[in-house]
Amino acid sequence: MYKLYSMQRSGNSYKVRLALAFIDAPYRAIEVDILRGESRTPEFLAKNPSGQVPLLEIAEGRYLAESNAILWYVAVGTPLAPESRMDRAEALQWMFFEQHALEPNLGAAYFWLCLVRGGRELQTHALDDWMERGYAALQVMENHLKTHEFFAANQLTVADIALYAYTHVAEQCDFDLSSFPSVRRWLRHVEQQSGFVAMDWHPTSSEYDTIDVIAGA
Repeated sequence: MYKLYSMQRSGNSYKVRLALAFIDAPYRAIEVDILRGESRTPEFLAKNPSGQVPLLEIAEGRYLAESNAILWYVAVGTPLAPESRMDRAEALQWMFFEQHALEPNLGAAYFWLCLVRGGRELQTHALDDWMERGYAALQVMENHLKTHEFFAANQLTVADIALYAYTHVAEQCDFDLSSFPSVRRWLRHVEQQSGFVAMDWHPTSSEYDTIDVIAGA
C-alpha cells in the first residue's frame, strides 16, 4: 500500500489524492502541515531533501517527490495515462504548462491569500503579476477547451488532474472565472467523473488506512 505524505489544503497534494481516488488505489495518508514547518524536520528531510509535499512512499524507504511525477507513476497502466505516444506527449505538454504558467500564479495566489495569515499584505507587490500571468494561463486553457472536452486523448487524464487542482480554487484567490465559460464547463465535467473527490475529502472507509499526523508516522 502506498504511503502518501500530503497537506489537505495543498493543491499539489490534492492532485495525487484525486488521482488515487479516480483509480481507487488504497493508500495511507499522512498529514504534513507545511505552515507549521513539519516538512522541514530532520525526519522529513531525510525522506525528501527538498522539504516539500506531496511525497509518495512506494516501497519501504523508496520515495517519489514532485506532484506531476507522482501522477505519472500511479497512473501508468490505468486510463489516466494515455497509451499512444502522441497522446502521452500532449498530456505531458499540458502538465509542463501547469507547472510553468498556472501553478506559479494561481498556486502562489492561493497559498498566500488563502492559506497564510496576513499573506495578502506580505505579497501586495506580487499580486498584480500573479493576476496578469494567471489570467493569461486561463485564457490559453479557455482557447483549448472551446474545442476539446479534456486536455489530452479525448478523455480524463493526469493532465486534467494537474490543471484542475489550482484552477478549481481560482475564485477563492481573487480570480474571476466568469469570462472563461469553457474552463467552468470543464471544471464541472471533471467533478462529474466517477471516483471524483473534493479537496477536503480524506480516506476514512475500510478500504483505506486512516490519516496520521507526521509526528505519528
